[in-house]
Amino acid sequence: MKDHKKFYINGQWVSPLVANDFPVINPATEQTIATISLGNTKDVDIAVLAARQAFSSFGYSSVEQRISLLEALLKEYIDNYDKMAHAISLEMGSPIDFAINAQADCGKGHIASTLAVLKEFQFSRTLANAEISKEPIGVCGFITPWNWPINQIACKVAPALATGCTMILKPSEIAPLSAQLFSQMVHDAGYPAGVYNMVNGDGIGVGSAMSAHKDIDMISFTGSTRAGIAIAKSAADTVKRVTQELGGKSPNIILDDANIEKAVKRGILGCMSNTGQSCNAPTRMLVPASHYQQAIDAAKATIAKVKVGNPKEHGHHIGPLVSEVHFNKVQTLIQQGIDEGATLLA
Repeated sequence: MKDHKKFYINGQWVSPLVANDFPVINPATEQTIATISLGNTKDVDIAVLAARQAFSSFGYSSVEQRISLLEALLKEYIDNYDKMAHAISLEMGSPIDFAINAQADCGKGHIASTLAVLKEFQFSRTLANAEISKEPIGVCGFITPWNWPINQIACKVAPALATGCTMILKPSEIAPLSAQLFSQMVHDAGYPAGVYNMVNGDGIGVGSAMSAHKDIDMISFTGSTRAGIAIAKSAADTVKRVTQELGGKSPNIILDDANIEKAVKRGILGCMSNTGQSCNAPTRMLVPASHYQQAIDAAKATIAKVKVGNPKEHGHHIGPLVSEVHFNKVQTLIQQGIDEGATLLA
């Protein structure tokens, strides 16, 4: 699948109803590496209809069938592992070693762990006077971010496939190449048409249409708190289930009896990993006042060894921020911190 402008709907790569080109930028070179098309409400309607129709049969598929399909998907992922790592490195600037050992590995891990759970999971059990059966929710809508692209896709899609749900995925328009490769893997694994669908788009054109759609039973979103609030409000009218992982400011608490130098170093490196673009990064560090200067010195020493490098090159460096927009946002936040009295260490 080389035409990046197409969506994956009802088992086929299809053109959008209305062309709306959007460039995919390699943040390391600031060059356009692909052009996708942003979908709209009508594209979402077509994908939802396909998912709804597919659910009438896939929702009643046997566990054995779903195990077989998930095994096939895992094989496809492993066979295309290097391609996935390369796509992630290109689209969001992850250094290739980090893309191989962390980013792409997360996708493989989610599929493998879901498969292991599926093989042991009890979908029904009998009590003294009742029987409890666990059934698929139905049609799911997944909206995923750019910072850990295949990690977020796999951790939403794999469990849904395992339980018999059908779905529509809207990956980040900033980092869509990994999602397109994953969509081809789902196709090649042999999933029935309509079970899995992928529509590119932005939050306004596709995300909002998904969260408000009457025939989507559940929305899972990972992203900013601002967008999460809008999605929850939009989903409320149809009383669909909503799960969200939103922004935060994760505290890293270091106690009196800790090895300050080791603890600070680990916290700093954890924050800098993925160029600081992780929702669970320990972005606040709280230390005992008596160890404040020691923590400052340890932080400076650690930061001095963190290098920015070319994502194509092997090594333990970090890559660029994902986009110029995000870079400017980070600069604004740094200045805001300084204006509020923070001391810039590096």
